[in-house]
Amino acid sequence: MKKSVLALCVSLLLAACADRDLMPIVPEAVNIGTPYTVFSTTTREQEADGTFGFRRSEELRMVEMTVTIPPSHSPGELSYRYKNPDPRKNFTIAQELPVDSVSDLRARFLREQRENNWPLREVTIFVHGYNSTHPETAYRAAQMAHDVKLPGSLVMYSWPSRGRAFGYAYDIDSMLFARDGLEETVRRVKQAGAERIILVAHSMGTALAMEMLRQADLRNPGWAARTLNGGVILISPDLDVDVFDSQMMDLKRVPQPFAVMVSEKDRILNISGRLRGTSQGERLGNIKSADRLERWPIEVIDLTAFNADAASGHFVAATSPSLLAVLRSASNVSRVFGPVDPSLLQQILPQSQTITNEHGKLMLERQQRREER
Repeated sequence: MKKSVLALCVSLLLAACADRDLMPIVPEAVNIGTPYTVFSTTTREQEADGTFGFRRSEELRMVEMTVTIPPSHSPGELSYRYKNPDPRKNFTIAQELPVDSVSDLRARFLREQRENNWPLREVTIFVHGYNSTHPETAYRAAQMAHDVKLPGSLVMYSWPSRGRAFGYAYDIDSMLFARDGLEETVRRVKQAGAERIILVAHSMGTALAMEMLRQADLRNPGWAARTLNGGVILISPDLDVDVFDSQMMDLKRVPQPFAVMVSEKDRILNISGRLRGTSQGERLGNIKSADRLERWPIEVIDLTAFNADAASGHFVAATSPSLLAVLRSASNVSRVFGPVDPSLLQQILPQSQTITNEHGKLMLERQQRREER
């Protein structure tokens, strides 16, 4: 018992000492692992050593990174090192190049589209959550996209999280600070010729995504639905249900499809809820009933059944091998991370529960008919 406690203390000490912002560049990694392109926009301040840390910047920078997936990788796993990564075992950054303008970004999107023979210039924008550094976000974005065979180009929005377990309050402020940067990211992706844009956000990043959608739609009613024509996916949202309701009410039209992935066994969200004084520790991402959301045209997808083999109960969608396996085997993965069809989900996610909000869909249909007139 004493040895276990000692080992835990040592591991926590080492984690605290590790510089998680370090991002070693290993060019030869492309000859060992599978390269994956991750475009990044960031409002993190660039430090003197070139790393993007936790300090906030008004400038939105763009870079293109090549992340390599190790040959030993299994779906759902994420192995990386802050120093001296081994490309045979670890996710590794092989290259980082600046993207100087929107026209430059357009050219790189077009290059990917041509190289992969994609019929559409499709772009997924991934927004990370609390306690995440810039390189960790790149590794996670590449892992998730690679494991589900996500179609199209991948952009990650790296907002200035403190990247520390005790930086929760700092991250809340940074999340609010980062709204303009995320909106500008979406606008640049659109200007760069994206024909279909999907917004995927995780944890605290979902609060950022919703705040961005709300502010943009208040300025330009209908912008969210028009621009995010590939839909919105909120994974394990660390978001108060009442706040979510108020944000949705400020949208002239809800982007379609709109999916919320939840799990009743998300302990991180339970802690988050209790820190905020809710007796049940409930957040949007661990709700036990979707009745409160029935007025909205959204799909609530319960992934509780997949918690058993997930490496992270707070990120089941990216770390459950069994869930990733059925997603990979789907004949058209873009229909999962695109139009969320309940009948399809029943076929490829037999262990999940999909709550269809018919009342919300009826409201959307009526709204669409009014706009057509």
